[in-house]
Amino acid sequence: MDGRDLVRSVRMVGSVRGMRTFRSAWRRRRADARTVAARGAERARVPGLLAGAEPGPGGGVVRFARSELLVRVAVGGAVFWSWDAASPWPSYALPGAVPDPDERARLEPHANGGWQVVSERLTVVVSRRGAVELRTPGGVVLRREEPPRWWETEDGVAGRWVQRSEVPADARFFGLGGRAGGPRLREGTYGLRNTDPGGAFGPGDDPLPLTMPVQMVVSDAGTHLVFHDNAWAGRVTLREGEEGAGSGHDRPGSCEVRMEGGPVRGWMVAGTPGRVLSTWAALTGAPALPPPWALGPQHAWCGSDGEREVRRIVRGYQERDLPLPVLHLGIGRPDADRAFAPGLERFPDLPRLAEDLREEGVRLVPSVVPPAGASAQDAACRSGLEVGDRGVFVQGRRVAGEVWTGERAFLLSRSGWAGMQRYGGSRPGDVASGWPGVRASLALVLGLGLCGVPYSGPVVGGAEGSPSPELYLRWFQLSAWMPLFRTSSGDGAARREPWEFGPEVLAHAGRAMRERERLHPYFVTLAHLARLTGAPYVRPVWWGASGDRELRDCEDAFLLGDALLVAPVLDEGAVRRAVPLPAGRWYDTATERAYEGPGRVVLDAPPAGIPVLARAGAVIPVRGPDGGLELEAWAPVPGRAGGGSVVRDAEDGRAVAEVERYTSRSLSGRVVVEREGEEGRVPYPLRVRGLSASGQR
Repeated sequence: MDGRDLVRSVRMVGSVRGMRTFRSAWRRRRADARTVAARGAERARVPGLLAGAEPGPGGGVVRFARSELLVRVAVGGAVFWSWDAASPWPSYALPGAVPDPDERARLEPHANGGWQVVSERLTVVVSRRGAVELRTPGGVVLRREEPPRWWETEDGVAGRWVQRSEVPADARFFGLGGRAGGPRLREGTYGLRNTDPGGAFGPGDDPLPLTMPVQMVVSDAGTHLVFHDNAWAGRVTLREGEEGAGSGHDRPGSCEVRMEGGPVRGWMVAGTPGRVLSTWAALTGAPALPPPWALGPQHAWCGSDGEREVRRIVRGYQERDLPLPVLHLGIGRPDADRAFAPGLERFPDLPRLAEDLREEGVRLVPSVVPPAGASAQDAACRSGLEVGDRGVFVQGRRVAGEVWTGERAFLLSRSGWAGMQRYGGSRPGDVASGWPGVRASLALVLGLGLCGVPYSGPVVGGAEGSPSPELYLRWFQLSAWMPLFRTSSGDGAARREPWEFGPEVLAHAGRAMRERERLHPYFVTLAHLARLTGAPYVRPVWWGASGDRELRDCEDAFLLGDALLVAPVLDEGAVRRAVPLPAGRWYDTATERAYEGPGRVVLDAPPAGIPVLARAGAVIPVRGPDGGLELEAWAPVPGRAGGGSVVRDAEDGRAVAEVERYTSRSLSGRVVVEREGEEGRVPYPLRVRGLSASGQR
């Protein structure tokens, strides 16, 4: 617990958030005391003055009196930088070979007496003392990294280090993994060490199980992503800037990265948000593609009862005509000294149960947690204690196994780091029940998406406690538009099936589930586009208009793909809410009334549903009444074109998916939808909406 944590906690004594902050800081301090060794004598070091430079492929090496800096532009536009000859490999974030250098990028002298590397998308300028500026091709500074400072031990071994940077005064910070207090990261210190909070967490808790040193910065000058490729424990301190209101005396925003050790290296990417994440995905690996059934509603059972209770839950959904493609077997509460996978004494014939449910259209997903009990009587723990100072906890023979399925694997992880999207999605921890938890759920999904993890979603209602019917319903309605839509229930008071909250909640929840199922082809398309382009399903409202400052500050609405804008209810008792609109025409999907952006509108948000708007001209794949694929086109503005994409997922999960692109336009009062590259009729039933919109505003 540092001084800043203490002051913040004292100021908020008596508040729930203050108690959370104090508890989190105290927990970090106890953990640090257990795991971090005391430092010996150290001395500080900085790069010193410029001594020379040596061009190389894609950039080159700039030498200083006491260090050297490598700058290399890779094919695709990502820039690698490192101090003290640190290599980009090995790295947890990179899937394999390092990208080839861009031979067009050259190291050349700069007018300030330093050096610069000029590439197609950005310019990297290095000063005589080792400061590094990231600039647009037009010369506008996106970020300035000050020379790093190391603290070496007496024998010359590099240890902890710090690097400070500045960004434009209007810049906003996003990312750093899953942060409950986001998605916009305000002034404060954020831990960089995946940590279990020891129970449910809220916006004041940090760090969490999904931290990563990936930050996206958005300003009028442009968007850039910075990744410090270092898996050591550390922290990031952010401070937003302030503009001088015309006086010219702007205070830039600042970022300070402190690491306990490891290399000073990283990657930088600049461009539009879409291009930035596309380059990031090309660098760290394409997101794993979830199977089609994982894009529908899911339910997790975490109780102590076994097969009979699982069948009761499935029957409850079926009797109420609620879709349930997936049921998870949660870990429950196993003994601390043995693994759970998933409790065979409660499921003596698990294969038969899985087959029975499969025949009813329900996939069974087990949770696997293999812990080693903290007891000398536990064999794994005992062997680890015997290893001692050699630093290895588990030893054994090497086992190689191969497996082939006819379908794609489905993997969710509660923890992870940069590049985890290659393997699966994320269930980002146990959010505390309560209205702050609803906001935290949205913040986690948006933040992870901007770090390259598109498939995630917390559990409806939070991880503990009994949410009120209103809270459960609003959380349910938010989650129905998340990539991972999952409810849960457990023993006794923790039963959270939708019917447990009364007939009104059941009716409204059923409506949200059926709308999710109707839009299933759209979620399948978004999943494939995420794999192809790196674009998350859930995006900030500034995604296509990062220069709009009002949209940059919006944290309570989001885009689902390019076509839909979702405005969830995040406050108790609210039945109306203000909705920010990006530029263009937007249709309320409930009333088909049209609104013109940019601007804000106030829309009804009754318990029956939350505001969802469709972009004019959008072409959206949906599931028709007979289960087949249909297209839903929203009338474009006369004189403007629109469109959308459709990806039909192969049932075996192995075939390469084809992206079908459609355009829409208004012609003599009619809406014309055509498939790009092909003549003739659209091969799916088509429904046009928004033609009868009246009272446009």
